[in-house]
Amino acid sequence: MATKVNRATAVGDAPASRHSPELLLGLYRMMVKCRMCDEKARILFKQGKYAGNFYSNVGQEGGEVGAAFSLREDDWVAPSHRDWTSCIVKGAPLKACFAQLYGKTDSPDRGKSTPAHMGYPELHIITPASTIAAQLMIGTGVAWGLKRQAKDSVVVSFCGDGATSIGWFHEALNFAGVHRLPMLYVVQNNLWAESVPLRLQTALTDLSDRAKGHGITGVSVDGNDILAVYDAATKAIARARAGQGPTVLECKTYRWYGHSEIDPAKYRMPEEVAEWKKKDPIPRFEKYLADRKLLSDQIKKQVRDEITREIDEAVEFAEKSPYPAPEEALEHIWA
Repeated sequence: MATKVNRATAVGDAPASRHSPELLLGLYRMMVKCRMCDEKARILFKQGKYAGNFYSNVGQEGGEVGAAFSLREDDWVAPSHRDWTSCIVKGAPLKACFAQLYGKTDSPDRGKSTPAHMGYPELHIITPASTIAAQLMIGTGVAWGLKRQAKDSVVVSFCGDGATSIGWFHEALNFAGVHRLPMLYVVQNNLWAESVPLRLQTALTDLSDRAKGHGITGVSVDGNDILAVYDAATKAIARARAGQGPTVLECKTYRWYGHSEIDPAKYRMPEEVAEWKKKDPIPRFEKYLADRKLLSDQIKKQVRDEITREIDEAVEFAEKSPYPAPEEALEHIWA
């Protein structure tokens, strides 16, 4: 059964006592870190620092951070091509993240994957594929394995609204529902599947209703409300650990930029983009924290200065790292 949660303006309707100051500031810092890393990656791409492409997640940090922030080290993440920052949320070093963009030997994949398709085996982050919804199938398979091993680890898989119209999405949900797998499917509904608007994809209002057809729980939240996402995700993760099956969590949000850095997104009206930028999850949360005397201009500057230094060190590391030798393309290949 799908549950609708509508939080159009206020952040965090739950009592403040439910969230410690440490948790609130941790969520804030991680959202800012993901935003700054993403924007830096965009700049580096435009400067020609790395080849391939980049798929920005700016504007969607509430869903990205809120869904994965409470995961344990032994939990798994199955990201899509737009979820490079989920590696950061899970704890992957920024040096490894930027080396991956650059395709260098110090990348977790030693330069074998295209930018923003990063996995990190040590933290159970599955390398995404460009094939839409493929990560849902792989993540579901991992969840099946975890259940067979009687572990209480969970898998969080991310996708966009367009993926919910593809058969693999439904195959994954159906299998997870039948076997009550420890899965959380996070649908970042940013209203556009590349250049296709949501109204031409489905007649549904809430994509969490997709869960009904597979007998699993569905929840829709304001994806730009970090606490709405965090609360819904932690509840779903607890259910999954307890053997109560999977959840589809729809985060209603918006991507600020085109499908990728080579997409000018002229199919969108400027007024639509401007209206959604007013709902930016970061300043909304900053106001929430400031109202509770947890955030000042000094703390905001300190957070950004610390992250800037970490990013600068990571970029320098990536640029100094060597490219893999051509013959390495023949390594780690199985016929």
